[in-house]
Amino acid sequence: ILQVLRTIGRLSATQINILLTGETGTGKELVARAIHATSARSQQPFVAISTAAIPAQMLESELFGHEKGAFAGATSMRIGRFEEAAGGTLFLDEIGDMPLDLQARLLRVLSEGVFYRMGGNDLIQADVRVIAASHQDLALRVEQGLFRADLYHRLNVVGIHLPALRERAEDVPLLMQQFLNQAAKDFGSHATKILSPAALALCQKAAWPGNVRQLDNVCRWLTVMTPTQWINENDLPPEVREAVSVAPHSELMGDAQF
Repeated sequence: ILQVLRTIGRLSATQINILLTGETGTGKELVARAIHATSARSQQPFVAISTAAIPAQMLESELFGHEKGAFAGATSMRIGRFEEAAGGTLFLDEIGDMPLDLQARLLRVLSEGVFYRMGGNDLIQADVRVIAASHQDLALRVEQGLFRADLYHRLNVVGIHLPALRERAEDVPLLMQQFLNQAAKDFGSHATKILSPAALALCQKAAWPGNVRQLDNVCRWLTVMTPTQWINENDLPPEVREAVSVAPHSELMGDAQF
């Protein structure tokens, strides 16, 4: 993760496009926001959109806007996310789910820096930095004909891969400390919960399929549901306890706590 942070620092002074990859919940949007916040565009908008969350027939309008009467139901003009992000950063999450025909239009915008609203005749300047993200293997999707190779290379000027939490178990204690502190503040608790050494060891051995997002949710759950300040192994939710590989009891014990 230190390499990721160093890369963010190097990208601060550039305007190049970036592709973030990694499993769901690894913090791709947080990295995108960090890149924006440390760039020359930091005082301008940061606009995020998940292409997977919007129906394909609505995505073009969502990105580029439309003119009144552009299609049935378009009763007024609407600006899209590219215009909303003018001067700033546009974060395109789950870019791998974008339909091929829309990929072609996005490629043109990235290449030429201009676009039309749907049903419009006026060229609009696309003064945005694009940061794209995907949990999918886009290179494989290119081979399968599901993603345009030219768009992939246009987006992947610099690629940053965010490792899964199970690949960096040494980060779990620091992350849990931060999340437990924040949960105590959010819920008005007088004291932050404390994990026993055994409970912390179990957390470091858990698979965490939901990655950092799941870890955050578990810390919030523990803050609300644990009756005492001290969190033992049995206080951990089943999703954590049952996702731990079998190991001798002595191996699970440690001397770290917070």
